Amino acid sequence: PVHPAAAILLLLLAAILASWGVHWLLRNPRADIETGVVYRLMQVYSRIYHGLRVSGREHIPRSRNAGPLIVVANHTAGVDPVLIQAACPFEIRWIMASNMRLPQYEWFWDWAKIISVHRTGRDLAGAREAIRHLKNGGVLGVFPEGGLERPAESIMPFLPGAGFIIAHTEAKVLPVIVSGTPAVDPAWASLWVPSRSRLRFGPMLSFAGRGLSAAEITEELHNWFIEQTGWPESDGPVEEPALPPAPAEV
Repeated sequence: PVHPAAAILLLLLAAILASWGVHWLLRNPRADIETGVVYRLMQVYSRIYHGLRVSGREHIPRSRNAGPLIVVANHTAGVDPVLIQAACPFEIRWIMASNMRLPQYEWFWDWAKIISVHRTGRDLAGAREAIRHLKNGGVLGVFPEGGLERPAESIMPFLPGAGFIIAHTEAKVLPVIVSGTPAVDPAWASLWVPSRSRLRFGPMLSFAGRGLSAAEITEELHNWFIEQTGWPESDGPVEEPALPPAPAEV
């Protein structure tokens, strides 16, 4: 039989471990258990299955309330937003083309608070929602290339959406360079292919008070990625804009 003192020590140890586990799970972008389970599994998946390594962590805000902020990244694979979210302690609401929003995963898109946009640029609802989210202090995730980089390690021309949103909100920009992900099609196939993925976060960029147009902001962002990666600019076909040109009022 177990000695009473040993039983008490074991119960205390179990209580301490349970308390630590709950605290660990609660350290997530939404500070709830459900999100904590998903967030920690996402981190384990990214580290083990994709061998994720992150540099430039000193540039990542450590607060859950990091906004208004726009995370701008090059787009290499469908797994990109998972890897980036796994490296950040704040919740990122991603902009995603509506044709990528597979109906069978609608429950997940709703849970993740994805902002859907039409590639034709004929619907301003997505742009308005993105700007509203930023003005409420949120964090937005944008892939300004509008499609997957092909060939790999080349930068496609940037669509005007990111510059449009920055010009209307003057939110700061956290740039991140993604590399090493599976170069597979369709985009979501990258979730099932192991890789040695890398994220490199750059210093925070600010365009506030400079009087730049959306086009000029977009060009500066594009040049930053070209200069920082040293990759060539792809002259391949670009999909239609995932965000519309600036309207008179938003």
